[in-house]
Amino acid sequence: MVERETWATRVGFLVAAIGSAVGLGNLWQFPFKTAANGGAAFVIFYLIAVVLIGFPALLAEFVIGRGTHRNVVDAFDDMGGPRWKVVGAMALVTGFWILSYYNVVGGWVLRYVVGSATGAYFDDPDAYLSAIASGPEAVAAQLLFLAIAVGIVAMGIEDGIEKATKVMVPSIVVLMLALAAWALTLGGAADGLAYFLSPDVSSLVDNAWTVIPDAVGQAFFTLSLGMGIMVTYASYVGEDDSLPVDGGVIVVSNTLIGVLAGVVVFPILFAEGIDPATSGPTALFEAMASAFAALPAGRLLGVVFFGVVALAALSSAISLLEVAVSYATDNSELSRPTLAAGSGAILFALGLPSALDTGDPGGFSAWFVWFDALAYNLLLPLSVLFVVVFVGWVLRRDAVAELREGSPGSDGLATAWLWTTRTVVLVGILTTLWLGFRTLFLVEDAAFFAPF
Repeated sequence: MVERETWATRVGFLVAAIGSAVGLGNLWQFPFKTAANGGAAFVIFYLIAVVLIGFPALLAEFVIGRGTHRNVVDAFDDMGGPRWKVVGAMALVTGFWILSYYNVVGGWVLRYVVGSATGAYFDDPDAYLSAIASGPEAVAAQLLFLAIAVGIVAMGIEDGIEKATKVMVPSIVVLMLALAAWALTLGGAADGLAYFLSPDVSSLVDNAWTVIPDAVGQAFFTLSLGMGIMVTYASYVGEDDSLPVDGGVIVVSNTLIGVLAGVVVFPILFAEGIDPATSGPTALFEAMASAFAALPAGRLLGVVFFGVVALAALSSAISLLEVAVSYATDNSELSRPTLAAGSGAILFALGLPSALDTGDPGGFSAWFVWFDALAYNLLLPLSVLFVVVFVGWVLRRDAVAELREGSPGSDGLATAWLWTTRTVVLVGILTTLWLGFRTLFLVEDAAFFAPF
């Protein structure tokens, strides 16, 4: 067994965890989920979900990871016995599932960086996306994106992931701030901000039951929960670190950057008279490409914007890949580069249905949407549910003791966290899981059956 690595610094852990959270979930999913769910009404539900469900669940994953210093599968075995390994295995599978189609989106982003520089999509942005979203070119772009992620993970925790994210995350923040400052000078900025940040109370009430699953799923996705990432990253953390403080930094940073993404995207769309309420995972690409095609200096702005999205996508992809590589490294004599390459090969094969969409009756990118719907509505909430049950009802006092490590004077906070996990978080996840199950199987045009 290869000797287990650790983070070189606490800052390295925080930046890597923030980088995992600040990925396509914030810069790709958050704007289009917001647009598809009524704008500011979705933002309100999302923020509530982050505070009441996401933060306690994040601490639950931290407790498991640091308490064992093991990969996500063996961590549950060490703390709960062999029968609980299935929970860690499910988290690993969920992350693998998501990364399979996430790589396809990463390939799109790389193509849009090039397309912005050359102006390739300026004449017909919609046709450009249709041309690159599936087929041999999408497979090649997916492979390139995946190869970059594999290369970073193969170099290890300190020399690969930590060093890469220390460059990526500050670059994302600086470039996003610059884009936001520019976007706020556009003529449609006020309307864009109103759509994004001014909730309609009637919309909140009328759409609650359809918006809640997406909002909670988005909280899980953007905080990298239910995928084994935070268990894995926390397993490289020392006992002196304060988990509540680290978790708070990650949640606040992630939320602010998500809001910043909306401050960039919606003013640009409204400035160009583009309706943001376009459903589907391709909406951001089509809408933003149309805006850049019409704006002065559109090529430069497109390169910067999609360059930021590419960095964010990579920071999340390497964290998802690390979950599988960490497990393989702890249970194999093979080298990390070999295991990273092997994991990459499996991911490439699993992502082919999303990259080679056949245009079956499910419609454009039917398999891609199917993978995404299963992840959001079933796999993520189910995985987080098992983690919460394990921490709240199996570990109990051991979980509280672990949370207190490195956090002097946190006795009351740790106890309140445990009971919040047992009650508020549990009820929120069960509600979300039921609503997601309905979306997948019980309503008209149920998402699970769309590609078949």
